[in-house]
Amino acid sequence: MSDLLAVEVAEGIATLRLQRPPMNALNIELQEALRAAAAEVTERKDVAAVVLHSGEKVFAAGADIKEMEQMSYTDMVDRSGALQSSFTAIARIPKPTVAAITGYALGGGLELALCCDFRVAARDAKVGQPEILLGLIPGAGGTQRLSRLVGPSRAKDIVFTGRFVGAEEALAIGLVDEVVEPSDVYDAARARVQRYAGGPAYALRAAKEAVDRGLEVDLDTGLEIERALFAGLFATRDRAIGMRSFVEHGPGKAQFEGA
Repeated sequence: MSDLLAVEVAEGIATLRLQRPPMNALNIELQEALRAAAAEVTERKDVAAVVLHSGEKVFAAGADIKEMEQMSYTDMVDRSGALQSSFTAIARIPKPTVAAITGYALGGGLELALCCDFRVAARDAKVGQPEILLGLIPGAGGTQRLSRLVGPSRAKDIVFTGRFVGAEEALAIGLVDEVVEPSDVYDAARARVQRYAGGPAYALRAAKEAVDRGLEVDLDTGLEIERALFAGLFATRDRAIGMRSFVEHGPGKAQFEGA
């Protein structure tokens, strides 16, 4: 694992902590560290959910422009697939994920936050896709994930202008899910996913896959994805535990095993 990214696990929650000061610019080394961290937390049975965080000052202010400025067209043809797939690795972690956004989440920083299931932002945070100001477009999923989250018109406004979006506006348009004081961001993000520790791990995995894959296909195909995942959960111990607990004790009292 790179020194630019730490993986810390406590009480069933993994924190992926970006640590490339001053602005956590997402260079190639950090991109690949994200890929490796995604694989690690996916495999670890002691991890029920994941928080992406970078400290109290900044989440990530974008790609490493100095590194990127030196790249030719053919360099980027070779690299762009790996860039996207390193972010997609975060999006495909089969556990609940949340981005704890402080300071700035711009360009690649916002694209990374968009890979999470939820986003908690500091009241003074700024997010945006300013690539247009460099003569570029977002290249790590921004045009696709942002438009799916806030709709095409709002996404075009943010991408076309390159403007910074404040936390309250981001909350109003559904770009973030919660706005708190800067000192409370990490704790609020942990609280949002702490409820999943001790939950039915395979049902949560199936729910995430059904929603995410369903958004990529037509309704009939999405319903078939849901049907297959639903039926498959009848092979898990947690399904038996949950249904038996409901019959005997009522809802919300099951003690799941994560199996």
